[in-house]
Amino acid sequence: MCGIAGEIVTDQAGRPDLDAVERMTRTMWSRGPDGAGHWTEGRVALGHRRLSIIDLSDAGAQPMVDDELGLAVAFNGCIYNYEQLRDELSGRYRFTSTSDTEVILKAYDHWGERFVDHLVGMFAIAVADRRRDRVLLVRDRLGIKPLYVAEAHGRTRFASTLPALLAGGGVDTELDPAGLHHYLTWHSIVPGERTVLRGVRKLPPATIRVFEDGKAVRDHVYWQPSYTRRAEHADWTARDWRQAVREALRVSVRRRTVSDVEVGVLLSGGLDSSLLVALLAEQGQRPSTFSIGFTSRDGVEGDEFVYSDAIAREFRTDHHQIRIGDEEIAKAVEDTVGSMSEPMGSHDVTAFHLVCREVSKHVKVVQCGQGADEVFAGYRYHQPAADAARPQAAEVLREAFHDLEHDELARILEPRWLAGRDVSAELAANHLADPGADTALDAVLRTDTHLLMPDDPVKRVDNMAMAWGVEARVPFLDQDLVELVAACPPELKADQDGKGLLKDIGRELLPADVVDRKKGYFPVPALTRLDGEVLDLLRSTLNSPVARGRGVLRRDYLDELLADPNGRVTKAGGNELWHLGVLELWLQQHGIG
Repeated sequence: MCGIAGEIVTDQAGRPDLDAVERMTRTMWSRGPDGAGHWTEGRVALGHRRLSIIDLSDAGAQPMVDDELGLAVAFNGCIYNYEQLRDELSGRYRFTSTSDTEVILKAYDHWGERFVDHLVGMFAIAVADRRRDRVLLVRDRLGIKPLYVAEAHGRTRFASTLPALLAGGGVDTELDPAGLHHYLTWHSIVPGERTVLRGVRKLPPATIRVFEDGKAVRDHVYWQPSYTRRAEHADWTARDWRQAVREALRVSVRRRTVSDVEVGVLLSGGLDSSLLVALLAEQGQRPSTFSIGFTSRDGVEGDEFVYSDAIAREFRTDHHQIRIGDEEIAKAVEDTVGSMSEPMGSHDVTAFHLVCREVSKHVKVVQCGQGADEVFAGYRYHQPAADAARPQAAEVLREAFHDLEHDELARILEPRWLAGRDVSAELAANHLADPGADTALDAVLRTDTHLLMPDDPVKRVDNMAMAWGVEARVPFLDQDLVELVAACPPELKADQDGKGLLKDIGRELLPADVVDRKKGYFPVPALTRLDGEVLDLLRSTLNSPVARGRGVLRRDYLDELLADPNGRVTKAGGNELWHLGVLELWLQQHGIG
């Protein structure tokens, strides 16, 4: 786990700006506090910040160069099957380290661009093929590891965080109307390639981007599971599915214990994280576990310790219960926003930031339950999707997930920042209409998992964990597990008000009250109802000369929100003022005027 950065000169106009790459790399120090490195040759420069997890010696340092093969690599993430791949390749290649990074180099030399098909893990990879004058940028299948890209003046820069690109300079920081449309429509989610900035894009999940001298840049999508029923499962019963999914989960959890340091668990006390603890216990492990709670307010409970404590006792973990008072929240909000690669309006981002602060004092790696709701149909709007006809998928998602309709944005944004058409509805509808999904629920789950999720819970946990030099691993997003569950009959997933299949597995492993409890979220009561220091922070930010000079938000609408700060709630239960305040606070914290 770490941060990568680099530059590719695409018009042969000069050499890479190594100073810019070094600035980008320094900006990501928290992602890799254990070391830094840089390399340049020809038209390519690579930078790296290291968090030592596998092969803690200097032999695992990056950028890693293999002069015999003419290759260099900078890599962020973890290849869980690197030991098996090294065994497979050892008859052909000589290895000088025990790192997963070196396995990537040998795998690319052996399989070419298809090397990614052999990798099991989370990753953002930059490979410089010096012999072929080729550079590859690669992102993992579910977008767990981020990779941002900016192109200008014949140069392509890339980095693990958006602020790192800003530190390199030369980025067009004007706001992107389409990105703003997504942000306001989908409670701060800006999916796919876009960001809220015109000059910064993301490499999409499951994508290889190839730069070759004298040729157009090309993208290749290398993975997309089918959300259809398969002939080999035709005779499977619900029990067969339960056994297959439980085994796939067991394998996924075991894969994510690969490490030369201790691996803990973020334990909320919900079904998903509790299952991880139970499956680790099956393998004889008693991990360190971490739960966070806040002061209860206005009838909103601030913790779920009754459940997380029960799981910790049941499986005898080394448990850490973290209590946060309201007096810490305003400062924590500012620190959290400063750690965001992109503005994120979910209340639990602050909770993740604070829990990872504590985690960093004890372990470098944790497993967590992100992705289970998207993969196993755990959200409320999955129920109407289960009953809808296939052509109604877009209507169901729109009704449940769109905070605002296109026409409503005119009362929030000044005219110059309005997208000319409903770009958010178009993007979702096109994704939902693609072939390869049998039912409306299949289509919605595919869109949740492959379009929206990488820029919501996945980005949230990556940003907040890496702000403290912690690697977060997500077993529910194992590629084999996702492929298997995508083929599962959707009624098994939607059963029991959602996640029926997972609940049945939970009943085999967990106390019944943990499985059958009402679905919970990371509760942060001080952010649920805005007042006190947090409201003062938002008010001062949105009324600042910088915000007024930006001229993005309509002042009459903003004044209405500030006069009644808790009066407008989104479909997802968020606060409209909070979303706008986070956006403006993020822009100001990152120096975007």
